[in-house]
Amino acid sequence: MADLDEIYNTRILELAGAISGTERLSHPDGTATGHSKLCGSTVTVDLNLEDGRVSAFGQSVKACLLGQASASVMAREIIGSTPEELRQVSRQMRAMLKENGAPPTGRWGDLAVLEPVRNYKARQTSTLLVFDAVERALDDAAARSDASLQAAR
Repeated sequence: MADLDEIYNTRILELAGAISGTERLSHPDGTATGHSKLCGSTVTVDLNLEDGRVSAFGQSVKACLLGQASASVMAREIIGSTPEELRQVSRQMRAMLKENGAPPTGRWGDLAVLEPVRNYKARQTSTLLVFDAVERALDDAAARSDASLQAAR
């Protein structure tokens, strides 16, 4: 089993300390909240989509260091991402933590620093909160868009 120092290392501290996008959006296309009953962490995200890509992002993060580190990488990389790319990164994170899968690579490569969390099941939920919230916000944006199209008919 990994040592706790592995999951609370200097790079995770740096990522958590560099969290951005902490202003909520006033008129989001989609919004959602992820909450961990186990530790009480909560992440709420707002996003706007334009031409099939995320054009604006805001979040409120009340989470442990691991949740903050995940949210930091998300805020840094989400603008310009497609919904499918975000869903793929979410799948990769779940697979990395729950199925010993490979960590995300490329511009999402900093998420690999969270790989030791796989050995601490109780900390996985807070690490994944921002990914859960982003996926639900994408679903919310799609539902709102569909409702607007229906109303326009």
